[in-house]
Amino acid sequence: MGLIDTHCHIDIKRHFPDFEAVLEEACRAGVSDMVLAGVHRTGWHRLLELSIQRRYLHAAPGLHPIYMKYHHSDDLKELSRITEKGGVVAVGEIGLDYQVDVDRAIQQQLFEAQLDIASKASLPVLLHVRKAHDQALATLRRKRFSGGGIVHAFNGSLQQAEHYIGLGFMISVCGTITYERSRKIRRVASELPLSSLVLETDSPDIPPAQHYGERNSPAYLPEVLGALARLRAEDVEEVATLTTANARKILILP
Repeated sequence: MGLIDTHCHIDIKRHFPDFEAVLEEACRAGVSDMVLAGVHRTGWHRLLELSIQRRYLHAAPGLHPIYMKYHHSDDLKELSRITEKGGVVAVGEIGLDYQVDVDRAIQQQLFEAQLDIASKASLPVLLHVRKAHDQALATLRRKRFSGGGIVHAFNGSLQQAEHYIGLGFMISVCGTITYERSRKIRRVASELPLSSLVLETDSPDIPPAQHYGERNSPAYLPEVLGALARLRAEDVEEVATLTTANARKILILP
């Protein structure tokens, strides 16, 4: 099927000690590519190593806003060096998270610094935003960020999604759309143009409804695809083809 999981964390060994089996299962399920999103510097080496070893794994190193205790003063310098060297598809995941008790001013500084790094390297970004979409959008406009990217596990309003799209971003849907109670994101997923949507699992988090309580896996991406096609009353193959093309375009994948 050639699906692309635009956001997962299968590189984290404590969650995926069976890494090779997870890859094989994903391949059998029709997932052709997986983007490994970074959260702090200690994981970047493995991201880069895996992306070199396997052409279908793609590295996106970044400094996540909720892991401030893991970040150090020279991390931004190292991130800049890595991105300028090449071999990565995005900077991420980065952004703003107002759902957690982490100093917002520090989050903002880190977010803006990583947008600058992405701009300098001509890379898109993977955005992590919770309860701060208006602030993130305002930052992107003020910084005049033109690299675009993907809003991961989108949880905002239809209007906010449209604003991101206007700034060159794709909206990523995940396992949340498989839950009937997730009415807001299901509406957003059904009403946005298909040309602006991509798929993800966010493994090991946000498993589809059929796997509630389990560890999520890229192999479950077809369930997200199926839910999206049903919500939109569109052919599943067409949705697969277009969301894959969207991901390849925004991340400049071969």
